[in-house]
Amino acid sequence: MLPDPITSPSNPRVREAAALRDAATRRATGLTLVDGRRELSRAVAAGVEVVEIFATAAALGDYGSHEALDALVARGTRLTTVGPRAFARLAFGDRDEGLVAVVRFTASHLADVPLQRDRPVLVVEGIEKPGNLGAILRSVDAAGLAGLVACDLRTDVANPAVIRASLGTVFRVPLATATATDVIGWCAAQGRRVVAATPDGSRRWHDADLTGSVAIVLGSEAHGLSPIWHAAAGAGTIVVESVHLPMRGAADSLNVSATAAVLAYEALRQESLQR
Repeated sequence: MLPDPITSPSNPRVREAAALRDAATRRATGLTLVDGRRELSRAVAAGVEVVEIFATAAALGDYGSHEALDALVARGTRLTTVGPRAFARLAFGDRDEGLVAVVRFTASHLADVPLQRDRPVLVVEGIEKPGNLGAILRSVDAAGLAGLVACDLRTDVANPAVIRASLGTVFRVPLATATATDVIGWCAAQGRRVVAATPDGSRRWHDADLTGSVAIVLGSEAHGLSPIWHAAAGAGTIVVESVHLPMRGAADSLNVSATAAVLAYEALRQESLQR
């Protein structure tokens, strides 16, 4: 039997959980919010600690078998029912599934994430929009790349909007964070080739070798790739090959997540040709 639901949006536990929409609170606590069942199921499958689940009575009724919830509760997860007004404070956007979870999840540094040395990784620099980062994670997951390295981000990987936009793949894709300087040093140490997508790239995207030990690098939405990459190439630290996607319309660039999807699937296509 569950206790009576929390109905007030000013309840202290509800307020504390809702505060995790703020980046500073996430950094201070190491916690974040997960909206939705699919995203929560992927967090659980990845072994992420689920601290508490807030759910409406309707959502619990729709859940069908409660075996998954029972298993979480048995491992120490707190299950709390909330009324509509309290849940409205916790939820975000238009995907109201009646379930929001508090999980312990933070970014891992590049040095702590094992990434296959002989397979392509995607590197993004300075990404600002959580929706773009989430969409990029979905492409990395779908194309089966070795992982994603996010450097000098202007959002954070534990942002609930990233989790939601990634459909929970943020929990299963090998994901590392670092500075651009660290990533350049990592590429040099591993002997990784760098293929950078830029509007004035010297080759077409499909003419570059995107297989094996390669880092496919994309810059930020607003500023593109920072000069540090080409400076490192000029100094002989890394080898950088630039590629471009043709723009035949009025727009002069694609959304960074669309570019990531094109390059991720080109890497997959080239890999499949080698089999």
